[in-house]
Amino acid sequence: MREPDNIAALSALQPDYMGFIFWALSSRYVNETTPVLDKSIKKTGVFVDASVDYIQSSISAHQLQAVQLHGEETPGYCQLVQGFGVEVIKAFSVKDAFDFSMLEAYENSCDFFLFDTKGALPGGNGYTFDWSLLKEYPSQKPFFLSGGIGLENTHEIKELLNTDLPLHAIDVNSKFEVAPGIKKIEELTQFKNELYEL
Repeated sequence: MREPDNIAALSALQPDYMGFIFWALSSRYVNETTPVLDKSIKKTGVFVDASVDYIQSSISAHQLQAVQLHGEETPGYCQLVQGFGVEVIKAFSVKDAFDFSMLEAYENSCDFFLFDTKGALPGGNGYTFDWSLLKEYPSQKPFFLSGGIGLENTHEIKELLNTDLPLHAIDVNSKFEVAPGIKKIEELTQFKNELYEL
């Protein structure tokens, strides 16, 4: 998110989280100030293998409440970031298979896992992975589901929400964009309304 009017329109939908990209190679990179959000919306900074100092200064400068880590961050690194008083969401890339045993090392060093589609970029690749793999999820830690989610996925998401999986949040991005960082508010409104018809 970058444009004030678009951010205000999205805020009216009361999302639980709103993301701001702090990875310079992203077409959605935020290189200036971010707005004050309603207290019910967690302002989330998205980082890829950033220095701990950069994350700490960004949390302070932008009043971030959550940090999403999309690189090769170690459990120790995640724990350091947790010490800054933010929620830590550690992203993992999934394609045709996933070794869930790798999550064990992160159990105590992040607040949430996030499963995204493995692609050319650390995120925002625009297509989904095989969600049936989540049946093998061995943890009780709540997770975010990400990766190319659009209006066409509402039925599948409802099915997942009716399982015992600890699905905490649906992370949407590129499928709801007019251009990088500019969201389609009408489609997001429809998406939210359809999901709330559980």
